[in-house]
Amino acid sequence: MTENETKTDRSVLVVDDDPAILVMAEDLLTVAGFEVRTAGSAEAALVTLGERDCAVVLSDIQMPGKSGLELLAELRQLRPETPVVMMTAFGSVRSAVAAMRAGALDYVSKPFDAEQLQLALEQAIERRELEDENRRLRRAVERQSAFGELVGKSPAMNEIYALIRKISGNRSHVLITGESGTGKDVVARTIHFSGARKDRPFVPINCTAMPEGLLESELFGHVRGAFTGAHTTKRGLFEAAHGGTLFLDEIGDMPPALQGKLLRVLQDREIRPVGGTTSVEVDVRIIASTNQDLAGEIEAGRFRQDLFYRLNVIPIAIPPLRERAEDVPALAEAFLRRHAGDDRRRFTEQALRKLMRASWPGNARELENCVERALVMADSSEIRAGDILLSPDEGDGQRNGSLHDLLVRTALEQRLTLRELSESYIEAALEATRGRKSAAARLLDVNRRTLYRREERRSSDGTGAAEDRGPA
Repeated sequence: MTENETKTDRSVLVVDDDPAILVMAEDLLTVAGFEVRTAGSAEAALVTLGERDCAVVLSDIQMPGKSGLELLAELRQLRPETPVVMMTAFGSVRSAVAAMRAGALDYVSKPFDAEQLQLALEQAIERRELEDENRRLRRAVERQSAFGELVGKSPAMNEIYALIRKISGNRSHVLITGESGTGKDVVARTIHFSGARKDRPFVPINCTAMPEGLLESELFGHVRGAFTGAHTTKRGLFEAAHGGTLFLDEIGDMPPALQGKLLRVLQDREIRPVGGTTSVEVDVRIIASTNQDLAGEIEAGRFRQDLFYRLNVIPIAIPPLRERAEDVPALAEAFLRRHAGDDRRRFTEQALRKLMRASWPGNARELENCVERALVMADSSEIRAGDILLSPDEGDGQRNGSLHDLLVRTALEQRLTLRELSESYIEAALEATRGRKSAAARLLDVNRRTLYRREERRSSDGTGAAEDRGPA
């Protein structure tokens, strides 16, 4: 199956030697929105699954010929990713236990309750989708460098790489901060998939995307009848992430009332579904992210200080792209490979310099859009500076933006000499690249030797030190 099919697949293969059970199950499940296929024996089921997979298998345990347990064992080899729910006679606990030990995801008793059957299959499909997504993410990470989709060699990124190495083996909570578009979600996935929990679920949720009541139900689950529309019991994302990682994206937007409930979960390591009376233990690592100033939110009374301390065990701050211009070429090349596919496309040096001079208020997300746009605009395998169209707010990074006019007017008003203006700009470029002369030279569009000669001249004039400010 393709990834898109996996995400929407609601196909069920029902296996039973009793034709009446097959008809009853097909009627019930079709009404519930499932795509149902049937097989009258384990042998017929194996033939069917050899030709086409399904989202979940619902099989009886006691059947002539191959039993349901034998079918389950063979499916572990043929379709190890396909969850199996077993049907057993009412009260046959021994058979149910044997099925679960053999690898069945769940079981239902016959004669089965329609809602119980639907819930078991819904949860099996949800589990399948989650595991398929995790496999896809793992493959994506493995295709990249040791740090997944993270790209960059600036000092700031090297510090993040070093921190990820240190925290990969523990379960401490992580708080990632940074502007929108800096790749906080990429850092979160990389932490999970490079760590000890990489084979367990990675479950993301955006705290901005839904109202408080729905967000609470999504996180903690709910029992049947907990509120209007709760027709079945639903497992929450904390339970879905058990043993793995729950990524709370934009935690700063979580409603205050829900923050208190989250705090209790972090303290007690157990959740209580909405409308439920019993608690469920969970083993979940929390990675949270925000583009907000949480200190300011705490002062304004919109974010709980005690929750902040619980989450901020390991803080990771991702600097904006404008503060690490030397990462722009590598990021641009990565986005080029992502969107160009098998086409052999390349940036010219002038194009890369133009990208480095831009300030990227939208960070890596804006850069990716720009690269995708340049691929459309380019008429050849080379992407030139003229093919790169920056957003109106950005200007073109060169001489025709309003920012340039403002800088020129300011320099004239302050009566700066050309040398003073040049020196100030060079110092700013060195500061932005943390003293790396190669990166500063690319930003300034000059030869690196020019910066060394400037340093030697300043040293001989007594206006500066001759030592190297950073690695070339």
